[in-house]
Amino acid sequence: MSDTPFGFGLPPEEPENGDEGKKKDQQSGGGQGPANPFGFGSLPGAGGFGGPGADNPLAAMFGSLNPTDLGAAFQQLGQMLSYEGGPVNWDMAKQIARQTVSQGTSDGTKDASVGPAERTAVQEAVRLADLWLDDATSLPSGAGSAVAWSRAEWVEATLPAWRELVDPVAERVGNAMGDVLPEEMQAMAGPLIGMMRSMGGAMFGTQIGQAVGVLAGEVVGSTDIGLPLGPAGKAALLPVNIEAFGKDLGVPKEEVRLYLALREAAHQRLFAHVPWLRSHLFGAVDGYARGIKVDTAKLEDVVGQFDPQNPEQLQDALQQGMFQPEDTPEQKAALARLETALALVEGWVDAVVHAAAKPRLGSADALRETLRRRRASGGPAEQTFATLIGLELRPRRLRDASRLWASLTDARGVDGRDALWAHPDMLPTATDLDDPDGFVHREQMDFSEWDKMLGEAADKPDLRKKDKGEADADGEDDGKGDGTE
Repeated sequence: MSDTPFGFGLPPEEPENGDEGKKKDQQSGGGQGPANPFGFGSLPGAGGFGGPGADNPLAAMFGSLNPTDLGAAFQQLGQMLSYEGGPVNWDMAKQIARQTVSQGTSDGTKDASVGPAERTAVQEAVRLADLWLDDATSLPSGAGSAVAWSRAEWVEATLPAWRELVDPVAERVGNAMGDVLPEEMQAMAGPLIGMMRSMGGAMFGTQIGQAVGVLAGEVVGSTDIGLPLGPAGKAALLPVNIEAFGKDLGVPKEEVRLYLALREAAHQRLFAHVPWLRSHLFGAVDGYARGIKVDTAKLEDVVGQFDPQNPEQLQDALQQGMFQPEDTPEQKAALARLETALALVEGWVDAVVHAAAKPRLGSADALRETLRRRRASGGPAEQTFATLIGLELRPRRLRDASRLWASLTDARGVDGRDALWAHPDMLPTATDLDDPDGFVHREQMDFSEWDKMLGEAADKPDLRKKDKGEADADGEDDGKGDGTE
């Protein structure tokens, strides 16, 4: 996936031997053909966008298709240009994600339907994981059911959450497309603006679909990136990805599945019993989106020079950073809030799962380190956030947060540690992650004493009346004094 927010890929490089290389590539069926502004790769039934007439965009797109495929291609193009929905064409995103999944991953692993034996294995692993977690956390089980998903099923189940995450960011860019022209000119340029918005929605949908499709080949559950992407209360694992994940680890498949089930079940407990957490995380993304600054000067140039026959201009403008985070205190606060919250979620899960697995699984340490390195080397969370919303998480925060939660367990016990999730103001901050020992040994405010004091005050109405009477008397005396002077 691209590291550029809403990046759409670069054109393929020219062969070193010039025209001869082009001819050889066309004859052998290799290469990518010309740059495809929409990043579709290839349409259903097509052998790619290369082939005869590659210098002509329409010939490149449709020249090698038979009549049936040509009709499907025009139908898809028509759907793209006639789109009138929100900032992202989610129908197209879903289609591209499904196509990406069907192509398999780079290691040659293909998606496959989940069989009864795999479903049963996942259900038993989640059930056992919940039993182990009972000793490691005071939060009760949050998984009402356990399911095994294929990659395609993961795409279907998580798209609503992606929509909630990505729409605020895409809307900022989409709205700017219609606001760069003076108001009196917008009516005259209505069809052009509409087409630009349709194309923008299609391009966002394409990029998001590609990102989600690639991510579907990497994740092992519904909470892999630290966010609740699936339906509430449903613990989900992907057997085909678990198989690929544990392939070269030298660890029995059952232990790998169980360890990953522990992580999924721990996430489910946290999101089920900390009701403010989901809205806190998604709200931070929305706050980040509100701070995005669109380069209207660059967009005005694009609109003024826009050629409907050359739509890659719009793509190039997006790819070259048409929007960027606004350097304001609000923007920085939103980023810090999201990064810290995600680190605390992942750190808590890491600490709790390790406490539950260490006494029971001989491979617990190895699996823990593998997952940490996976995140540190740019795992699913970092890559996806960087691609979709321009946010790159800092992997070092995970280890800091995990160390802090473990220290809290030693100092305050399981109940004292988990009690911090009662309110967002009680959680460690980014500064606390830099000094976990300072936070752990900081004197805690005893809220029970506050409750006792408030209760006693509520039970003494006469005292309140007396205080009020004395205050009134003081006020009258002051008034008389003012009058006599």
